[in-house]
This record gives sequence, structure tokens and C-alpha cells, in this order.
Amino acid sequence: MKNASQQYKELYEEICQLCASEEWGDPFSYARGKEIYMANAFKHQIWKEYSGPDGVDEDGECEYKSTTQVRIQGTYNGISVKPTWDEQVAYLCDQKIAKYKHHYFGRFNKDTGTLEEAYVLTGEQVLDILIPKLKKQYPGKGADPRLGANVSMTEIKKYGKKII
Repeated sequence: MKNASQQYKELYEEICQLCASEEWGDPFSYARGKEIYMANAFKHQIWKEYSGPDGVDEDGECEYKSTTQVRIQGTYNGISVKPTWDEQVAYLCDQKIAKYKHHYFGRFNKDTGTLEEAYVLTGEQVLDILIPKLKKQYPGKGADPRLGANVSMTEIKKYGKKII
């Protein structure tokens, strides 16, 4: 009988080999494993690159946000700061947030790994939620001036469509 260390090693290697053979990338890089899980659960195509969208749904490129917290939420951090607020908004609209028609939010059970609940919002809805939060931070300060904000459980449940 295998001990926990041996079993973990084998499962780790097996999932790495599976992801390599499917060209899904490193499942242990940031939230990549959860993105792969969500794309498969929703029958989406998995985006093969680390930058850009996370997947492709029936309407095109999409974004996935996941958490293992008790309350579902989505974090948008590391957002580049542009020279003016107008340029910032254009960037958020055209290249970062509203570029993707759908943003999927999932809450995973940290003990079982299962996807407990999921919602979808449009990129426009997410943009409307984030703009006031990001404007308060603009132009960014400190050693890392990049912007970041969360879409809360309340906002997800108010504006989103439940899919799980």
C-alpha cells in the first residue's frame, strides 16, 4: 500500500503529464489548474497560452476567476496603469476586461477540490463593477503601482447568472 507521499508524487506527475499531452500548460502555475477544471466543466476550449484569455466559450474568448474562500468572489490584480484616466478606461474596455464577453466565477471546495458554485457575468457588467473601485486607486502608488479590485459575492449574485 502506498503512503500519502508516494501517492501525491504519482498523482502530481500524472496530472503534469496529462496537461502536457493536452497542451494545457502547467496546472500548478497560479490558478491554471482551476482554469482547466472550469473550462472542462463548462465544455469550453482551454486557452493554451498563459497571457490573454483563459478559455473560449460559445461566444469567444473568456476569463475565469476562482476562489477557495467560503464566499465566491473574483480578484482582478496587477492591472497596468496608463498615463491618463481616459487611456486607463480605454485599456480596460478594449484590452483587459470588456474585451471578453463572459467572465466566469467559480468557488472551489478547498478540501475536496470540487467546483461548488459558478456564475457568469458579461465583461460589461464586470467593467461597471470595477471602474469605480479602480478609479479610487488611480494612478497607483508605492513600489507596485498596478491597480487591483475584487468583484464581491454580493455583486456576482446580483448581476450574474448561476450556472452551478
